[in-house]
Amino acid sequence: MEALALGKATFTVHEPDPMPRRWIEAVHDPAYVEEVATLNVPPEKERRIGFPVTDRVMRRSMLSPGGTWAAAKLAMAHGYAANAAGGSHHALYDGGAGYCVFNDLAIAANRLIVEGEARRILILDLDVHQGDGTAQLLAGRDDIFTLSIHAEKNFPVRKAVSSLDIALADGVGDGDYMAALMDVLPDTLEHFAPDLILYQAGVDPHVDDRLGRLSLTDEGLEARDRAVMREARRRGVPLASTMGGGYGEDRMVVARRHAACMVRLAEEAVSP
Repeated sequence: MEALALGKATFTVHEPDPMPRRWIEAVHDPAYVEEVATLNVPPEKERRIGFPVTDRVMRRSMLSPGGTWAAAKLAMAHGYAANAAGGSHHALYDGGAGYCVFNDLAIAANRLIVEGEARRILILDLDVHQGDGTAQLLAGRDDIFTLSIHAEKNFPVRKAVSSLDIALADGVGDGDYMAALMDVLPDTLEHFAPDLILYQAGVDPHVDDRLGRLSLTDEGLEARDRAVMREARRRGVPLASTMGGGYGEDRMVVARRHAACMVRLAEEAVSP
């Protein structure tokens, strides 16, 4: 909130409800969901996640998919909304990974389609790490398109197969990144024709991110986000964003990057 208060855009805060377990279990192994819900995640699974699954982590993990689902519903009503969490794109069917417990993107997308809120959803993943969990959980579906633009040599070592993957070399900066993005995004929107975009808007492609391998500047991240929203608006497609990755020693610096992302997406969503 403190970081968001630095922006010029006005915003309304909505508190999500936890995602009902039946929708989490529609995507994840019910046995794994039970392990999380009862705080009985085996140590080897916790190591893959990267932290212990405590009561607080469990509650956050249930709320995060609810937040992405709620943001999507609000975006369909207003054009844009953000989940100030979420983007847990490494979570797999029977376990978490890479600081992700449940895959809120896959869970929310599946629920929206099953309930008839959307017919075709694009999950646009611009985190520096490939959205491997999302790709695996949604493989073979023709109503959800997964597009991941990521650093080729970054986590995960073993990449999954998204609907479309763009792997970038270490050190790619603003110009080459934007060229890669604009080479595929407009065509994907034209040919897949989604009626909703879920945007994993990780800020870890930033040059100063401690877990990134790309070299985007603040201006590059801004250009990325504004271009995504412009392409969505041009086609009248609502967009909901999730926070995704961002890592550094100064948490407020990273928080301001996330806040700036949400602010400029909101600004672009209502610009003349």
